[in-house]
Amino acid sequence: MSQQKVPFEVIRARRAGARLAAVQALYEMEQTEKSAKATIRAFMEDRLGIGPDERPVEEADPDLFKSILNAVVAHQVAIDTAILARLADGWKLTRLDSTTRAILRAGAAEFIAHQELSSAVILDEYVSLAYDFFDETEAKFVNAVLQNVGQDLRAGSAA
Repeated sequence: MSQQKVPFEVIRARRAGARLAAVQALYEMEQTEKSAKATIRAFMEDRLGIGPDERPVEEADPDLFKSILNAVVAHQVAIDTAILARLADGWKLTRLDSTTRAILRAGAAEFIAHQELSSAVILDEYVSLAYDFFDETEAKFVNAVLQNVGQDLRAGSAA
C-alpha cells in the first residue's frame, strides 16, 4: 500500500484555510452566542473552506480548525487576560473590532495549544489574515499585540 505524500504547499494552504475558518467561526460565535460545539458542527457540515468572499478556498484542515476553536474555549480566560495585558491602559476587549478580537484569540489559542509550531509561523499566519480583513494600520496592530501575547503565553508555559 503506497501512501501518496501531500505536498507541503497543500498542507500549508489547508492550515491557512483552517485558520481563516476559525476566525470566522469565533466571530460568528460572538455575534450569535452559539456554542463552540454547534458552530464547529455547522462549519464542518457546509462552510469549512469558504473564503471571506464566499468562494471556496483550499480544503481546510478540519483537525486544526477544531483544535483552535476548542483551545479558545478551554483557555478563554488566559487568552483574554494575555491580550488585555498588551492593550493600552484602560482599553477593554470590547473596544476592539470583533474580527480583530477573533484573530487575536485564535492566534493566542495556537500559541497555547500548538507548542510544536514556531511562534514565527503562527504570527505570520494571523498577520496575513489581518491584512486580508484590514488596512496596514490594523494589521500592524495585530502583529504587535499578537507577537507580545505569544511571548507572554509561551514564556508562561515553559515555567
